[in-house]
Amino acid sequence: MSAEATFPQLLRRLAGQHPDRHALREKRYGIWQPITWAQYEQRVRRFAEGLASMGFRRGETLAVLGDNRPEWVIAELAAQSLGGCSLGLYPDGVVDEVAHVLTHGRVRFVVAEDQEQVDKLVELADSGAIDTVEHVINYDPRGLERYTQPYLAEFTAVEERGAAAAGWWQQQVEQGRPEDVAILCTTSGTTGKPKLAMLTHANLLWMASSLMSEDPIGADDEFLSFLPLAWIGEQMIALACALQVGFALNFPESATTVQADLREIGPRVMFSPPRIWETMLSQVQVRAGDAGWLKRAAFGWGLRIGKRAAAARVRGHRSGALLRLQHAVAQVVALRPVREQLGLTRIRRAYTGGAPLGPDVFEFFHAIGVNLKQIYGQTEICGIAVMHRDDDVKFNTVGVGIPGTEVRVADDGEILLRSPAVFAGYYRNDDATADALRDDWLHTSDAGYLDEDGQLVVIDRAKDVMRAPDGTRFSPAFVENKLKFSPHVMEAVAFGGENRPYVAAMISIDADNVATWAERNHLSFTTYTDLAQKPQVYELIAQHVARANRDLPEGARVKRFVLLHKQLDADDEELTRTRKVRRGVIAERYADIIAALYGDGRDVTIRTTVTYQDGTRVERDVTLAIESVNGDSAAAGPAKRRGLLAGSR
Repeated sequence: MSAEATFPQLLRRLAGQHPDRHALREKRYGIWQPITWAQYEQRVRRFAEGLASMGFRRGETLAVLGDNRPEWVIAELAAQSLGGCSLGLYPDGVVDEVAHVLTHGRVRFVVAEDQEQVDKLVELADSGAIDTVEHVINYDPRGLERYTQPYLAEFTAVEERGAAAAGWWQQQVEQGRPEDVAILCTTSGTTGKPKLAMLTHANLLWMASSLMSEDPIGADDEFLSFLPLAWIGEQMIALACALQVGFALNFPESATTVQADLREIGPRVMFSPPRIWETMLSQVQVRAGDAGWLKRAAFGWGLRIGKRAAAARVRGHRSGALLRLQHAVAQVVALRPVREQLGLTRIRRAYTGGAPLGPDVFEFFHAIGVNLKQIYGQTEICGIAVMHRDDDVKFNTVGVGIPGTEVRVADDGEILLRSPAVFAGYYRNDDATADALRDDWLHTSDAGYLDEDGQLVVIDRAKDVMRAPDGTRFSPAFVENKLKFSPHVMEAVAFGGENRPYVAAMISIDADNVATWAERNHLSFTTYTDLAQKPQVYELIAQHVARANRDLPEGARVKRFVLLHKQLDADDEELTRTRKVRRGVIAERYADIIAALYGDGRDVTIRTTVTYQDGTRVERDVTLAIESVNGDSAAAGPAKRRGLLAGSR
């Protein structure tokens, strides 16, 4: 029934049925500020009529640039209620990314959060980089008091204009149709500039309904909205699910308070990309390492028991009496305290998607008692097409198609999907649409296969799958996830195939965790580059690489690696905003380092630009050591030459 409605129509229904029930909460100055469903509807109506008075027309696009706040969803629903659609931009996007999306989307109206976001738009307008934007509406005016640009307006001022309007909003909402485009959602952009996928109300509501038919979400369930609303995963839960069921959205005070806010809210459902789960795991690993021997021993024992109990539970089996008793003790002394620290005590179901999550990370969360499930999908199918079922979780698969979704693997190994959630096409890009949609099937460009239980195994992007010299086909993402299981590794990029004799890797260390380790071991350092190039840090990472290699097939094991002088950064176009590696950019930008990994040298010198805190930029040469693993003495790196690796003493 809901799939035959629109988002604003569902908002009106909830406001009528539960006017005094909390719909939104925002934390300000440490206090949760609620907004009821009736107030939510009123603010959407006022902002919509304010937009209309400024010239917003049916079929137009409203862009939103900023962090998750009530104003974001109010603006989105207001545009949709007028027959338009929304376009979310990532708040950490640089000006060039913002310019591309706004220009391609032909956007006239932009809602921007604060001075930081407004400054991006002012810079683009002053430079002539965008010529479509006519109105910029901000919802945090601090610092903007002296801005005199005629296109600037405050969010509350637009609402006041709407409050004085004629009051025809309800008629506009009733004219909405399920097949209307609800959002233009940016694709991840791993292979180039992001495209804009047109997703209709029917697409989004069908997908949410299908998800909840398998994993019900109730009106009393809480959800903390802390991931960018520009991401399809957040749109699915925060809007498509919430507007059908009526649960409350909670917005954290800031990015730094998310962990504390998770503990306060105690959400029942959570959907996050792998980076969030990997970061949580790193926090636990670091805390465990810093604890006394008794706590470490108790946690280690509890985790082992948790893994044994999880191994039975995820396959739908019942544990034996002894294991159940041990698990009850482990919950008290080790597992529940960890969940409490992470804010996951009340989680009934948690999801991960957007990129592969390593099986080791998966196993850890199930061991501590978090029902974490992998989902697979793309922006073009509303984010979710395949999912694990309760009591049927295999750590190396992504599960089976959700109800109503067909999954097929083509003869060449490409994953194909079909369901009512498949998008309406790419905005102003007919060629890309024709390539993605063929015979009603979405061609994902991902490679995979169905295992003996019919569960889907995703290998990688089809063009990224590599073949080792011994013929082994492997996914570089799988190798990278093994490396990132270490709390001291922030990012890794694996290379191989294409007639290369072995697998090599570039690794960015986790600055905070490695710095803590260095201080604990009385190792002094100055900058990130200095820390990364310390022989002792190479020894630390080499041990992690060797550990990861034990779980990899021979042909996919890392033989050489280098620690980068900087972290990979989305602002430098090395990662997407959802932290997927842009392999084309990496291959071009780090060509000298990659070549050195396959040479005989023990280091490589590169030219890099250093930006100091005062904005000064200086170019200088940086020499990076190259480490060999598994005893290639001719090309041994610094740790091996000093006898620091196991087996070299």
